[in-house]
Amino acid sequence: FLHTLCSCLSQSMAAWDLSVKVEDLGPDAPSVTISVASDLHVGGVILKLVEKTQMQRDWSDHALWWEQKHQWLLRTAWTLEKYGIHADARLLFMPQHKPLKLGLPNGKTVMLRACFSNPVFQTVMGICRMLNIRHPEELSLLRPVEEKKKKKDKDLTEEIYDLTEVPLSSVSRPCLYNGMPAHFADSEQSEGVYKMLSVTQPPPAPEVIAKQYRPASVVDKSHIHGRWLDSSRCLMQQNIQENDRLWLRFKYYSFYDIEPKYDVVRLTQLYEQARWAILLEDIDCTEEEMMLFGALQYHINKVALSEPQMMSSNAALDDLESALQSLEVKMEGESSSASDLLVAWILILNPMLVHFRPKRLTLKGYKQYWFKFQDTSISYFKSKEESIGEPIQQINLKGCEVAPDVNVAAQKFLIRLLIPAPEGMNEVYLRCENEQQYAQWMAGCRLASKGKSLADSSFQSEIQSIRSFLAMQKTNSGSSNNSAASDESINTHSLVSPRYHKKYKPKQLTPRILDAYQNVAQLSLTDALMRFLQIWQALPDFGLSYVVVRFKGSRKDEVLGIAPNRLIRIDLGVGDVVKTWRYNNMKQWNVNWDIKQMAIEFEGNVNIAFGCVTADCKIVHEFIGGYIFMSTRSREKSDTLNEELFHKLTGGHEAL
Repeated sequence: FLHTLCSCLSQSMAAWDLSVKVEDLGPDAPSVTISVASDLHVGGVILKLVEKTQMQRDWSDHALWWEQKHQWLLRTAWTLEKYGIHADARLLFMPQHKPLKLGLPNGKTVMLRACFSNPVFQTVMGICRMLNIRHPEELSLLRPVEEKKKKKDKDLTEEIYDLTEVPLSSVSRPCLYNGMPAHFADSEQSEGVYKMLSVTQPPPAPEVIAKQYRPASVVDKSHIHGRWLDSSRCLMQQNIQENDRLWLRFKYYSFYDIEPKYDVVRLTQLYEQARWAILLEDIDCTEEEMMLFGALQYHINKVALSEPQMMSSNAALDDLESALQSLEVKMEGESSSASDLLVAWILILNPMLVHFRPKRLTLKGYKQYWFKFQDTSISYFKSKEESIGEPIQQINLKGCEVAPDVNVAAQKFLIRLLIPAPEGMNEVYLRCENEQQYAQWMAGCRLASKGKSLADSSFQSEIQSIRSFLAMQKTNSGSSNNSAASDESINTHSLVSPRYHKKYKPKQLTPRILDAYQNVAQLSLTDALMRFLQIWQALPDFGLSYVVVRFKGSRKDEVLGIAPNRLIRIDLGVGDVVKTWRYNNMKQWNVNWDIKQMAIEFEGNVNIAFGCVTADCKIVHEFIGGYIFMSTRSREKSDTLNEELFHKLTGGHEAL
């Protein structure tokens, strides 16, 4: 026995040859062969390699990549035996940071050094630190969609902004110099890159819009959402090579703690992503909303030209903010005494509303009821006389979703409510008679959804906010300001989606966009950007990512819509929302990785299971876990990112 053991030990410690391809020697150079033993650790292998190459350089960023296993050997204290490496292993010795072409939300391309060995989540954190974008957890990388190419001409002359010489910082908030991170202040070229990142781009030419890929259906959108990279695995493991092109985009539509003075790049790129979503009809909006989006783009471009340094941090802004906060505290104290009168007033103010529980294909119309608003609930009765008795139904709005469906020109003022129910969500519409009634009831519904009563101090400011939103959608036909503005050159086809290029000539669009422009012309650049994002976020389909799935027991494909706070089951045939499930009613979700099936359990013994058709189920798993992670963020820990929790919620196999 001892003889056998000794012979085994001597064999394991015996020297054998290991061939390693060293990238720095060139693609045609032969592999470097070194003599190793199974008990040699990875660090020792690297040391032998460096000595044998006899190249004088900084090797600190280099590591070994195991081709057959698709794995980096980053644990340098592990032995070859522990990794399971034998003489037939194909190893590459190369830098962990490599050049990557990155398509930004504003359509520009930067070349930078990204980490190819860390999980994509950490790689994105490094990229965002370099670009000065806070809250990198909201962004990720995806494989790009090819543009329509007619001839090999202008595509070759695309401008690429080179950041490969900028070092990746480990500091979460970089030092500022003249309002920009210090690493951009080194040269005129790098300052130019920062300007590109932080200043909004001019409206694109209509032919540029036409050249972009436009999803024609929900299924097309689902194919795009299937291109997201896996956050738990590194770029090399996902077959991304040096100099490849990827897109950096906001993936999770849960934008936390936007501070214009710190978030110059983040706010600009978020606006650009929203703008392109509107122009490429990635999200539906009404014609009236499109004219308002066009007017805001026109105004933002105009103001950006006159205000190049738009939002750098300064003491005056801080003083203004603290003054506003103290004013808010003072107002809260003054308004509380009148709260009882406020409640009594709203209960009897314009209570005749119209109530409807819709199905798109139903023939039933709206019915008129007498409504009362109390605390966080609304009750409805057949008539005013019956309102002293029991209501037909009382609906608690706490935790519900409130969305506007408004067309001022057509005098359409609808409030869409999605109310939590054990089997999903019930959809209810309230139709108001006029603007005043709509503003009050919409404000009440929004407060109630957050668990606040009408006595809350923010009720009046909520009404005012809604009124200003409605005012922006009003046209100013015949106003004297219009004639002055219409003299300016305005390429309207750069401001609206291609659908309106076909429907209207530029001279028909100009007065409509300039009418809407009168309502936003006084906004500062920051306010205009924030207003654009607010209106985008208020659209019914905002924040939805789509995946084609096959539900267990079903014989047809359906679409799963993934939103920041809910999942939506959509019938592919008619486009109807069949069912809605909220995350806060979710008890657990599991993935069977062998059969690629996802199972989710909700409160009330509701269980669903489905397989994914247009994306890996890891993408859906990551979306759900990611959104749950986003909801755990708090102001106290705003600057510290809990990577471990994100990985636990989204990692799947890798998190185990």
